[in-house]
This record gives sequence, C-alpha cells and structure tokens, in this order.
Amino acid sequence: MLETLSVLVLLGTGLVAGVLFAVAVSVMPALIAMTPDRYVDTHKLLGKRYDRFMPFIVSGSVVVDAVFAVRADESGPRALFIAAALAMTGVAIVSQTRNVPINNRVKKTQPEDLGPDWQDPRTQWRDWHLVRTCFAIAGCTLTAAAVVLS
Repeated sequence: MLETLSVLVLLGTGLVAGVLFAVAVSVMPALIAMTPDRYVDTHKLLGKRYDRFMPFIVSGSVVVDAVFAVRADESGPRALFIAAALAMTGVAIVSQTRNVPINNRVKKTQPEDLGPDWQDPRTQWRDWHLVRTCFAIAGCTLTAAAVVLS
C-alpha cells in the first residue's frame, strides 16, 4: 500500500510541476504575444479541461504527503514530507486566490468588448503562475527526496 501511495504522490507532484513548468515556458509566452482578442479566446479554451483535474491532483498530493509525514519513522523524511505538503498547499493557495480569479474574469470577457480601458491581466497572471510553479517544483523535489529517504 505504501509503495502505491509513493507512486501516486510522485506522479501527482510530478504532473503538477511538469504542467505548470510547461505553461510557464511555452504557453504563457505565446499568450503574451497574442493580440488581446485572440488571447481571450485562447485563454478560455485552455482552461476547459485543466480546471477540472488539477485541483484534485494538487489536493491529493497534499493529503498523501501529509499522510506520509504522520507515518514517517524518521525526522528527516517527516520534515521533507511536511515541507512538500506545505509547498503543494502553496500551489493551491496561489491558484485559488490569484490565478483562478483572473481566469474567471477572462472567461466573462467577450473579445469584441475589449477597448482601450481593458486591463490586460497577462503579466499579473504570469507572475502568480511563476510563484505557484516554484512551489510545485519544490513540492515535487521534496516529495521525491522524502520517498527516497523513507
């Protein structure tokens, strides 16, 4: 059972870190390069599937890291699992309090309604995305180290 949970938490944290990294280095630069109307349409398309799965993967990773922290026999792995759970919690907090509200505003925007007073959210979204990407990479790295030491 513990081996299965180890695989699941490594898979979860790895998926989150990988997806967020790919968005940071590939998707976001492309979105920033687009005209505002094209950006709004593309942003709406990108979030349709991602928004359904990632919160569960992030939350699941937090829970499994926390379970391993409680069950750890040694203080080293315990500390690493706690740090990993906190890092993945950081992903969730930044996502829900920063990126998701921006996503929701963009989803309500009609490209034909964009005018000179439109406040472009791309750089703010990107900056918060980079914060959560760092949390995710830290969470994945800490989880992997804890699993190896367990």
